Amino acid sequence: MKSTSCRVFSAWLSVGLAVSAASAADWPMFRANPRLTGTTETSLPEAPALKWSFKTGGPVKSSPAVVDGRVFIGSDDARLYALNLADGAKLWEFVADGPVESSPLVLNGRVYFGSAGTNVFALDAATGTKIWSFGAEGEIKSSPTWTLAPDGRTPWLIIGGYDFKLYSLDALTGRANWTYETGNYINGAAAVDAGLTAFGGRDAIVHVVKVRDGAKAREIEAGAYMSASGAIAEGVLYVGHYGNEFLAVDLKAGEVKWRYRDRAFPFMSSPAVTTDRVVVGSRDRRLHAIQRADGAPVWTFPTRGRIEASPVVAAARVLVGSDDGRLYIVSLADGRELWSYEIGAPLQGSAAVVKDCFVIGADDGAVYAFGPGRPAGAAAN
Repeated sequence: MKSTSCRVFSAWLSVGLAVSAASAADWPMFRANPRLTGTTETSLPEAPALKWSFKTGGPVKSSPAVVDGRVFIGSDDARLYALNLADGAKLWEFVADGPVESSPLVLNGRVYFGSAGTNVFALDAATGTKIWSFGAEGEIKSSPTWTLAPDGRTPWLIIGGYDFKLYSLDALTGRANWTYETGNYINGAAAVDAGLTAFGGRDAIVHVVKVRDGAKAREIEAGAYMSASGAIAEGVLYVGHYGNEFLAVDLKAGEVKWRYRDRAFPFMSSPAVTTDRVVVGSRDRRLHAIQRADGAPVWTFPTRGRIEASPVVAAARVLVGSDDGRLYIVSLADGRELWSYEIGAPLQGSAAVVKDCFVIGADDGAVYAFGPGRPAGAAAN
């Protein structure tokens, strides 16, 4: 598979962050893009079949990035792996200083990720050679996002840690540009859009920060702590919290636009945001589709386990894993089940979807890749 990732990223650097969905060729970061919307223009295979699996030495909570025909993913065995998308063969592995729950970002030939050993790493994507590392004061479970420096050319990383701090790092050198301090852990990734970065913290506050200098733009009380990442669309951050609510937060007005509440279960999943609805998992064992305009319910899809995994919307379908050990595809229109596959272990990460295939990790320590077809023994249920 020949990718155009270098040309795509060069274009992004020249025109800014005017993207909300992944291209068909690549899935370069957690939730596909800096707004963290979890959507792609490509379609899922009609009848997905398991193509390969790769076993790591620990649970895989990291979500994969797929660029230039390679899969990049972390494991609790303290390694980041690069795998061949075509057959799952290991290309290289990098030993970090702790479990890697952080989902990698691939940008301009480099791979960026954090570790529970308190470091952010930059590696050469082709070889896995370390280029730089940045030491924080706590675990890094958050996934890096990116923006442009005020000069309009230099990429900056945005990443939070368990030291209560959000960091902006120069992607080329690893030097800290600024640090923004909160009142508790930062577990989710920070969404970036229109010169602002926004995220929910374990301090129960939605923080809105200016990416230029790290200055506080505003704080909005959410009502309970947030571990999942939010997604930005048209100036609104969509994020769930542990107080059993899912919120739409108007970042300009600095207020909650609407609150969605169904049953008394937390929302620990990150949402996928389309033009008219938001799709998110809950610990109530259901996938929820919600109207973007007013927070009205559209449909729910039941599974047999918690949904802490983050759904992906691919064209007219939704792909999500559950703690019941199954991977599901449902209709975006009505929540009807279209396909499922039993992995046999909880799935906590998000899938990467590229042309003709998708990749996801599971708590059994394996990475799974699916593509078109239905070989004997792997029939859809």
